[in-house]
Amino acid sequence: MSTKEWIYEQDNPDIGCYQEITFDDDNNNPAVIQSNNPEEFSIAKTESSEQLTVAIPAETFDKIAIAWCRKRKLQGELGGPVGLEIGSPDSPYK
Repeated sequence: MSTKEWIYEQDNPDIGCYQEITFDDDNNNPAVIQSNNPEEFSIAKTESSEQLTVAIPAETFDKIAIAWCRKRKLQGELGGPVGLEIGSPDSPYK
């Protein structure tokens, strides 16, 4: 059984990022970026490939990336401190 866990949602749900959650200890399911009514997108299909392109405002993508890194506890991979610092996923201070 699985369910969606939203990693990032805007107040108006035009764009967000979620991950299907299973009851396994390690969740390596892919991240899904959902965009409702995108302003810019294209779909290209050839005999050998398919491509989907969606424009996401830089500020929104920054927030998605930060939320994903917190969810996956990647702050140490990014050169930041690891522990209960403000902003870390394990910190009681948000």
